[in-house]
Amino acid sequence: MFRPMLRNQVVVDVLIALFAGGVFAVLSVGGVDQVVILAAIGGFVVALALRRSAPGLALALAWLTAVFQMVTAQRGNLFDIMIAGVMYTTSAYGGRKTRVAGLVSAVLGSVVAAVYSAAQEWARQVDYGSSQADAWDQTLKTLLAYLVIVLAVLLLPWLGGVVARARRAAGMSREAQLLAERDAARADRAVAIEQERVRIARDMHDIVAHSLAVVIAQADGARYALRADPSLADEALGTIGSTARRALGDVRELLGALRHEQGTAPTPDVDDIEQLVGQMREVGLDVQVEREGDPSALPTTTQLAVYRIVQESLTNAYKHGARGAPVRARLTYRPDTVEIAVVNRRAEDDRAGPGTGHGLVGMRERATMSGGSMTAGPRGDDFAVEVRMPAQPATGQMPRATIPSTDQERSTR
Repeated sequence: MFRPMLRNQVVVDVLIALFAGGVFAVLSVGGVDQVVILAAIGGFVVALALRRSAPGLALALAWLTAVFQMVTAQRGNLFDIMIAGVMYTTSAYGGRKTRVAGLVSAVLGSVVAAVYSAAQEWARQVDYGSSQADAWDQTLKTLLAYLVIVLAVLLLPWLGGVVARARRAAGMSREAQLLAERDAARADRAVAIEQERVRIARDMHDIVAHSLAVVIAQADGARYALRADPSLADEALGTIGSTARRALGDVRELLGALRHEQGTAPTPDVDDIEQLVGQMREVGLDVQVEREGDPSALPTTTQLAVYRIVQESLTNAYKHGARGAPVRARLTYRPDTVEIAVVNRRAEDDRAGPGTGHGLVGMRERATMSGGSMTAGPRGDDFAVEVRMPAQPATGQMPRATIPSTDQERSTR
């Protein structure tokens, strides 16, 4: 019966009802009927104070007060307008039954008030000695006038409550939708990060598996060469040490990303960028590549990161860039840093390709895990991706140039 409300809301409702009752008491009381008038005002004040906390109970009290007015033969008065506040809350805050009761009360109350006022007008015309025709004419006019006025006073607030309830529900729905979209965005980001970590783990699988295979082969060879030629054994042990250090660096750099066991896959490096560019040109992307420096001394994971970042940048340019516009890729290999810059012209209609937006997340994670940084975004009419990462991550990796050729075997594509 009672809705949960804050204490200050209850206090405000009570104060408003008391203020309205006081004003109407001053304006309405002034005669022998002042006691019954004050009783009617009191009934409407209580109903008005309960309008939000108990809409159904407030409606019942309003009906009882209205019946009391008719029983005591009171005429319509200004304080009857307080019923409008009760009608509003029946539809704005009441349950389904209370809303229906409010609508029925608006229609039925209008009819009852019109008939009651018409009956009083008929009695007054008879007392004045008016003819029957004049009496009926005045009574009919009173009936229609009261029906329209009371129906407007009761029905319009009820309709206003319905509108307020609908707007409140729409606001809650929008808020719930925003929360759902926010949760979905967080979930998408989490999935994107997990997918990228799985891809990194799959790439690392080839590197570590290959390194361990070399270590095992060199260890077996050193065991037999130790008896025949100690110098060969020393060379094999050197290869084992360099390979193990490189594998340890790979594990330290990517261990945080390794979550699930993945199947084997070729490990691309910077030399494969030329083949990647050729593939993108075959699908219609005009790629212009500029290179500066020598990448042969880069560790395996750095070369892999460079390849993946260039691959994703070109893919984004193909999906989202302007058709036919050239894509400029610049790779700068310095002794201490590697810089990647890929710039493409944005589509004029800002069309979105079929991507999911996870590519930028993956590139940024690769750059960050290598100790570098990445910026990506519009630049005038172009879209630019710029990455800067250290050439030698602080992981104990050995550059490829210092590893014997037996350790440079790669899977055939």
